Amino acid sequence: MNNHFPLRATAAVCGIALLASLAACGDNTASTATTAMADGTTAADAASLSGEYAGAGASSQQTAVEAWIEGFRGVAPNATVAYNPSGSGAGVSAFLSGSTAWAGSDKALSDDEVAASKDVCASGTAFDVPVYISPIAVAFNLQGVSDAGKHINMDAATIADVFAGRITRWNDERIAAQNPDLKLPDLAITVVHRSDKSGTTLNFVSYLKDAAPGQWDYELSENWPNEVGQGAKGTSGVVSTIQQANGTIGYADFSQVGELGSVAVKVGDDYTPISAEAGSKVIADSQLDTSVDGDNRIVVTINHTTKAAGAYPIVLVSYDIVCPAYKDPQDARFAKAWLSYVTSAEGQHTAQAAAGVAPLPETLTGRIAASIGQIKAE
Repeated sequence: MNNHFPLRATAAVCGIALLASLAACGDNTASTATTAMADGTTAADAASLSGEYAGAGASSQQTAVEAWIEGFRGVAPNATVAYNPSGSGAGVSAFLSGSTAWAGSDKALSDDEVAASKDVCASGTAFDVPVYISPIAVAFNLQGVSDAGKHINMDAATIADVFAGRITRWNDERIAAQNPDLKLPDLAITVVHRSDKSGTTLNFVSYLKDAAPGQWDYELSENWPNEVGQGAKGTSGVVSTIQQANGTIGYADFSQVGELGSVAVKVGDDYTPISAEAGSKVIADSQLDTSVDGDNRIVVTINHTTKAAGAYPIVLVSYDIVCPAYKDPQDARFAKAWLSYVTSAEGQHTAQAAAGVAPLPETLTGRIAASIGQIKAE
């Protein structure tokens, strides 16, 4: 395996509280990665690694991965790590072909992908663990609104109608009725969506399908399902395209939208602006999916129809995908050490410093460490 992909900068992450039973973020206070490697990986294990190791997948992970690569160099100085932010679908395909040691994905593995992993794993099947949870922004560029630092209020049905092409102008009465204090221009809406197979797309349309089933009747997919608007590749491509023209709207990882405007989404009787804290509230009102096929998997079922006060319901959980056993023992040693670092207190704080991530709670990292501990690295 051990292929080396070029690095390209794109998006970032936000690890936040998971499930009502899990403690609030920020309780992880370990000062080094090695002290938090509870799965049995030691400093000596990581320090003895050498060679080149490649990952590929979600572009939303790239900023965090770059920070993790730099931090991992401190515990495994002889290992060279690279990540290709090719998109979730492409990353999983690369992993299942045996060309990468791990994949980053903004969606959990499908049953077919779990079954296919038998061909690449030395034994057992691949599993996925969360590495961060991030709000997805409905981002827009509208002169007089976004450049004034203002949100636009929309309920789920309105968002769905915009992205389905049924609402086509910014001063449509349905948008105007929800924004009585804004002067909305008589300007065409230009939708921007992902052109590549994307876990961000799947998470966004999953929200639309759950929260506005009457307006969004497309099948769930990692590919954009209609001909509305224009496509752009990767998170950075979507953000760049929105930035280039007045009247554009799209969806992207929150940490990458910069100065663009963002939609405040209706939950219950109120409109909630996007934030990491608001995203954490919908995850606190969600559950783990215990029905998924395969061992060692930690998969979150997002409650898109939450009524929790102050919750922002459009979020994604980004996963790293690895094998429990590899045909090359060096890949197994790397995967175990890499995931142990990424999900450790040090790894989470490294990503927080680089991309505004809140560390995963100890109760969740304990679950993750137990899964990582199943990797056969001998």
